[in-house]
Amino acid sequence: MTDILHATPDNPIPDNHFSGFFESHDGAKLRYAVFRCDASVPRGTIVLLHGRNESIEKYFETIRDLTRQGLWVATFDWRGQGRSHRHLKNHRRGHARNIRDFERDLDAFLEKIVLPDAKLPFFVLAHSMGSLIALKSAPHLENRIERMVLCAPFVGATGLGASVGLMKFLSGLATWTGFGWVQFSKDRPYRTFENNVLTSDPQRFARNETLARTWPSLALGPPTARWIRTMLRTIEEVQTLDHLKKIRIPCLILAPSGDRIVPYRHFEELSQKFRAGKLVTIQGAEHELLQERDLFRNQALAAIAAFLPGSDSDPMIFSGD
Repeated sequence: MTDILHATPDNPIPDNHFSGFFESHDGAKLRYAVFRCDASVPRGTIVLLHGRNESIEKYFETIRDLTRQGLWVATFDWRGQGRSHRHLKNHRRGHARNIRDFERDLDAFLEKIVLPDAKLPFFVLAHSMGSLIALKSAPHLENRIERMVLCAPFVGATGLGASVGLMKFLSGLATWTGFGWVQFSKDRPYRTFENNVLTSDPQRFARNETLARTWPSLALGPPTARWIRTMLRTIEEVQTLDHLKKIRIPCLILAPSGDRIVPYRHFEELSQKFRAGKLVTIQGAEHELLQERDLFRNQALAAIAAFLPGSDSDPMIFSGD
């Protein structure tokens, strides 16, 4: 069903997959795809969770890397982005109603697609916003997910155009007064490499821009006030000791030291409070580790390969109280 996924000349669709749409708790239709490896006995399935303004297509290269390691990859577009359901008529507005929607979307994906159709054991590989949702969902994922890799988790923010405190106030006020759909910055559909704060790799940056220009319906503009309010409140919640102590899934935090979206100190602060988490720093890398130069990206892939699928002898296995 290749018409569900979109290719560009430098970003072909990986072979051996099936794709479609599933319904979440409220009837929202979300696009998914499952990519099989060639191994007769797979090592398990990676549940790949995207960041904001990302889609399945952006991860075709990474999906090939993972399937070559003998893993299946199951992934889907979060509501509000890619080819999944959008809440607003203006599809360029990066909107969210609440964090619970995302948690229930993940639950529906696991129950309807991953558990019946993919191969055990199951692992999570998440980026940025996807990592934040994974952290929020982790306490009730323990019986389904063996391990999680969190790339540049969205546990702090900069570049919002104002201080976090001011954005928290403004986004809360806008949401409370019925203007949660407003955006605080101008929508600029296309970016230049020189002005980007996501990756130092010009080729992968150009590939992703080509994808956005060729298939503009996949892309988003700036986040809405309600999206910002939702994420800032979730960031506060997942970093409390009460929440972190409930997470028993072993987690690997891949932290790019040059991140200009989430300052590195936030990764360190998270790891210091997070008993089930281990911090691995990728020195010099920017926010999008899996879209970075090979110098940085290969380090991230090596860390993922070493951590997944793991074994009973691995010291990262959580041993209890």
